[in-house]
Amino acid sequence: MKKKIMTAAFALFATAAAFAQSTTSKEEVTSKNSWLKVGLEASVPVSHTSDVSSFAGGITVAGQWMVNPHFGLGVASGYTNYFAKHDGKDLGVIPANVLLRYYPKASGWFVGADAGYSFFTNVPSGAEKGGVSLKPQIGYHNYSWNYYAFYNHVLVSDQNDVQNVGIGATYNLRFGKK
Repeated sequence: MKKKIMTAAFALFATAAAFAQSTTSKEEVTSKNSWLKVGLEASVPVSHTSDVSSFAGGITVAGQWMVNPHFGLGVASGYTNYFAKHDGKDLGVIPANVLLRYYPKASGWFVGADAGYSFFTNVPSGAEKGGVSLKPQIGYHNYSWNYYAFYNHVLVSDQNDVQNVGIGATYNLRFGKK
């Protein structure tokens, strides 16, 4: 299963890299093609993660550059806290991901994925400190906002993978020359 996910993620990035190289121009960074996304997410842990947590909430931050009018490329991070059930300890997750987005129109539906590595905080000594992460998304966007649903999977081991499904919203902070 993990090999299939890793192969799919690699194929996605290889395709995106080839597409980006063929469409990139020598354009400057402007408020029309680059921005910082900041937002909030709420989610429900699934699979084995639901045994130890019943809710996860977090912040997200990403820098995005529009390679062309339909394809966005960038980096994404943030922090998600998995609130422990009973008297356990909360788990924190900090992703270091590449962001890929496809926008068919200037406003409307979009699809995308964040992929990379996530670091864990507040884990016991000897436990895994992180894992490969994949976060596909589907949502709606306009000039200033993105609203989306996502599935997040941090691959650690079959019994310790961290998984959640949720919703989020980000606001686009424009930077660069107008």
